Amino acid sequence: MRTLGCLLALQVQGEAGAQGGVGGDVVGLIIRSGPVAKVILSVLLLFSVISWAIVLYKLWGFRRAERHTSSFLDVFRKSSKFSEVQAACRSVGESPLVGIFQAGYAELNAQLRHASASDTQGHQTLAPGGTAVRPRLKSLQAVDRALLRAAAVEMSKLERRVGFLATTASITPFIGLFGTVWGIMGAFQRIGQMASTNLAYVAPGIAEALIATAAGLFAAIPAVYFYNFFTQRVKQFGSDMDDFALEFLNISERNFT
Repeated sequence: MRTLGCLLALQVQGEAGAQGGVGGDVVGLIIRSGPVAKVILSVLLLFSVISWAIVLYKLWGFRRAERHTSSFLDVFRKSSKFSEVQAACRSVGESPLVGIFQAGYAELNAQLRHASASDTQGHQTLAPGGTAVRPRLKSLQAVDRALLRAAAVEMSKLERRVGFLATTASITPFIGLFGTVWGIMGAFQRIGQMASTNLAYVAPGIAEALIATAAGLFAAIPAVYFYNFFTQRVKQFGSDMDDFALEFLNISERNFT
């Protein structure tokens, strides 16, 4: 009788293991999980899908911005007039430097037009050779402020949606942990109902519970990596914008003051 009982116990364990998917049937575990676990897994899947969509979108956008920035700097440093650079801005519009240049160029033009209008009202001065003196900038600080405002706008564009990756990285492990705790609570309740601690009854419930933790980590780990990656890229773009703004101010100071 004892031998028969052992055989029956081994058979029950084998059938439960095959049904519970302890050997790796993750899909089966998800299908057999309770409604709360399925809701939690659905939320984690939603976070993961949105995160990967943001990752792919930002990778494409940053690579395009890098190419356009390189092309824009080539045009900017080879052109002898700002008007030539302005004409080329449409073809490299994804570069954050374009917005900074256009803001500085607009402020520069506004001051020079105002100075020209003042000269035409009888205040025009002549150089020793009799030629008219070209208009001068009244405030280089105003141009600097325009560049700073444009840089802030471009930084906001670069950082857009990246914060969701940080949210995913911080919140999804806890959502998964909640699903695991909930599943283990259910497993202990089943143990109490069956008055047995047999592994055949405990293992499937615990395995279903741990799926939530795995799903939370699956959503969080890529989000952490790409959040740090994009943060570094945004800092690099910010450094490039600061350098370009200084270069623009130096050219404006040399030519219009």
